[in-house]
Amino acid sequence: MTDLPDQHGRIAVVTGANSGLGLVTATALARHGAHVILAVRDTTAGTQAAHHIGGHVEVRRLDLADLDAVRTFAADLTADHPAIDLLINNAGVVLLGPRRTTADGFELHLGTNMLGHYALTGLLLPHLAKAPAARVVHLSSITHKNAHLDFGDLMMEHDYRAATAYGRSKLATTVFGVELDRRLRATGSPIASVLAHPGLTRTNLTPRAWEHRGRAGRLMARLGLLVTQPTEQGALPQLRAATDPDIRGGRFLGPGRLWETRGPVTDARLSREAADPAVGRRLWTAAETLTGVRYPATP
Repeated sequence: MTDLPDQHGRIAVVTGANSGLGLVTATALARHGAHVILAVRDTTAGTQAAHHIGGHVEVRRLDLADLDAVRTFAADLTADHPAIDLLINNAGVVLLGPRRTTADGFELHLGTNMLGHYALTGLLLPHLAKAPAARVVHLSSITHKNAHLDFGDLMMEHDYRAATAYGRSKLATTVFGVELDRRLRATGSPIASVLAHPGLTRTNLTPRAWEHRGRAGRLMARLGLLVTQPTEQGALPQLRAATDPDIRGGRFLGPGRLWETRGPVTDARLSREAADPAVGRRLWTAAETLTGVRYPATP
């Protein structure tokens, strides 16, 4: 990743930056000159990551599964950094065990992967507007293509299946990124909302997803490692989305080979539901109601 544009002078926030795709992304940005905020739930792991990265980095605690923590993070961050150039909504959970909820009572996957990032982005938007050519990058997944949002049961209180919940959370993340782009364009905002997905990539989420299955789960995790690409390769779509000066709002990047599972970065395809403006409006209204975060109009 030596071909990234120079990042000196940019303030970049990367959620989930202490491991996996987030760590690779934060490392590349910092080593190309950005001042990077590692927004992490585990600050001990974040501090270890900061030592590994070097450069201009700082560690701040962010728990996306707790809206009060999201508000505290945003308030403290913007007090020190009034203008933010880049927000990479990278963090995510995938837990294939019993249904769990966030501090606010949301289904854990949706609450963390989408609603937490929706709230964070809205709270930081006025400060992104103060930076020239600011961007928000949303980490999608190829699993969004087979998912469907059930607005009658967004929290999956009935017939819960963890794999389905994860897919829906990634579809919601994708819908959010696309709808944010529509709204930014409508207001004439210079902020760009861009999406990326890593294909099938080797991260620490793979073994964690199966940890509830004991020995069988460990076997599944090992098999998963055989068909996935390295994290350094998987991070390339979101790094390009974050740094390529020619990328415009609404673009969706991902691997270009084997049904978008691996390979060089190219334009990826949205599912029909992800691209549907009616779905975008409906999800936005739901997120606004659930989180209490109303986005400001940005010129």
